[in-house]
Amino acid sequence: MLLGGMLTACTNSNKQATANNMKQELNLTQEWDKVFLLSEKVNHRKVTFETQYGLTLAADLYTPKDAKGKLAAIAVSGPFGAVKEQCSGLYAMKMAERGFVALAFDPSYTGESSGEPRRTASPDINTEDFMAAVDFLSKQDNVDTEKIGIIGICGWGGIALNAAAADTRIKATVASTMYDMTRVSGNDYNDAFDNEQWRHRNRKNLSKQRLADPHAMAGGVLDTVPPQAPNFVHDYYDYYKTPRGYHARSGNSNDGWRVIGTQAYANSRFLYYINEIRSAVLVIHGADAHSRYFGEAAYHYMVDGKAEGYKFVGEPNPNPENKQLLIIPDASHCDLYDGGYEEKAGKGEPKNMIPWDTLAEFFTKNLK
Repeated sequence: MLLGGMLTACTNSNKQATANNMKQELNLTQEWDKVFLLSEKVNHRKVTFETQYGLTLAADLYTPKDAKGKLAAIAVSGPFGAVKEQCSGLYAMKMAERGFVALAFDPSYTGESSGEPRRTASPDINTEDFMAAVDFLSKQDNVDTEKIGIIGICGWGGIALNAAAADTRIKATVASTMYDMTRVSGNDYNDAFDNEQWRHRNRKNLSKQRLADPHAMAGGVLDTVPPQAPNFVHDYYDYYKTPRGYHARSGNSNDGWRVIGTQAYANSRFLYYINEIRSAVLVIHGADAHSRYFGEAAYHYMVDGKAEGYKFVGEPNPNPENKQLLIIPDASHCDLYDGGYEEKAGKGEPKNMIPWDTLAEFFTKNLK
């Protein structure tokens, strides 16, 4: 008994030490420094939570004012390389205006969250980021643990689908203007280099980079965009490099990812099991978005078990009736970051391309 008691005490002590070691003090900015104005309809506070990889994530928690009882909750992240002060925070705030507890978080190694070296990513760590956000929301006194959903924007749309396939606590998922980061990293845009020779050359260059300078940064959105550049490059510039969406902590607005920071994505395919997602999913894309093919292909593979661009074939989804694809007419990729504007740099009248009420109706219907 004595030995058993000592072992139990030692085990508990080790568990507590492990838990304490996971908690990292972050230097959080307390002043409002978002690219959007704070709504008078919500309360806001900075929070942190831990992942199973021992990283501490920084987040903004938005709650509807005067709300009572336990509410449905939504975790939001994205785009890939952005921070919570940009469009993920806007999405969270808009959902809080409509009655949800909403959490916008910085992914591991980015923004105000912990992790060194900075601007590093992997499919498993980023999928865990979403699941850790669900952990956090599940522990809040004002959240109904049976009513938790997620929103992933751009590259985090694909990560959101991956998380929904892995975590049955996620009852509803929105993937907005999504990228499949593993597909574009391995095949380039529109699968233009989907061949062994190109991937081998890319792997060879990344392997050399690890020895030459593993901390070298690849650069974010271009500081100057040539007139002949594709429309989506101008689209990115107009969001990330102008007052419309620029933020000092955003990799896309500044020096981007480490050159080898997304190496794991280039050698992975992480949407293999999305055809087995039983919970509700809404995929939203702009009709004029260069990235539209990612969202449409993911939707069709999720429902049918096969789609153009997917080399693997699976079984049709067991619950296709709660899967939706919504294409927004005339919307570009970045129009679904903040709704878009009639003029450059966020000037002129807002185009209001994001169907906020449709998102709220989707979550209200499926988080019950």
